[in-house]
This record gives sequence, C-alpha cells and structure tokens, in this order.
Amino acid sequence: MGQVKAQRHRRTGSLIRMDDDWESFLLKMKLFMVCALLCVAAVAWGKPASTYTDKWDYINVDEILESQRLLKGYVDCLMDRGRCTADGKTLKETMPDALEHECSKCTEKQKESSDKVIRFLINKRPELWKELATKYDPDNVYQQRYKDKIEAVKEH
Repeated sequence: MGQVKAQRHRRTGSLIRMDDDWESFLLKMKLFMVCALLCVAAVAWGKPASTYTDKWDYINVDEILESQRLLKGYVDCLMDRGRCTADGKTLKETMPDALEHECSKCTEKQKESSDKVIRFLINKRPELWKELATKYDPDNVYQQRYKDKIEAVKEH
C-alpha cells in the first residue's frame, strides 16, 4: 500500500491527505490530458484550411476602389512602399497562394470581389495593374495562365 502524505490545499490552506497511488494517478491523468491536447492541436494545425478566413467577405471593396486614399494604401502595402493595415498584411501574405492555386481557398464572395478588383484595375487603373503584375508575376506566369479571364474583363 502507498505511503500517506499530507498536503496543504492551494486556496484554503487546510491539510489534505494524499497517498502515493492517488498522486501517481493524478500525474498520469495530467500527462494524458496534455498529450491529448497536443494531438488535437497537431491535427488542427496540420490540416490545411479549406477556405481563407471569411472576414474579408464583409469588406466593402467598392469603397476601397472609389477612394484614392484607401486604394493607394493597399497598393503601397502590396508594393512594400508603405505601412500595411491588418487586412492589407493578410492580403499580401495570401495573394501568392491564391494566384498559385487559382483562388481555390477563396470563398465565393472573395472570388466575386477579386474579379471586381481585377476588372477595375485593368480598365480604370492599368498603371497599378502593371505595377502589381510586375511584382507578383515577374515571369508572366499568371498573366499567361489567366489570359482568357483577363481579356474577358477588358472594356473595349
């Protein structure tokens, strides 16, 4: 039989009797819980997200495109010329993946918004489109891949 010990309760300070078997059991349970949590975390972190966060679905893209100040802020962020808002920073981090995988993790709203932004830049701000394309597609890979889509949005 295990040896009996007395230990003070953390909050009340009263003595609690504990034997070695009970203490060993509690230690094993704690270790089990830590291992279980680590396994759950590893599975969650290791599994790729099926879509990007939907918080961008609620951004008013029209407001950004209509405002020289807001549009300039996002472009400056993407071009490493200025500070990035939290959304700008996330966009900057996400854009290469979205380009590479044809926006496969984008929500429907994000696809609609990106089409709207592309249409606007190509037709209304071609100098910005060219600048961004030079940075994010220096080898013209995506311009070629999406050539039909780009031609389809051009206003003639």
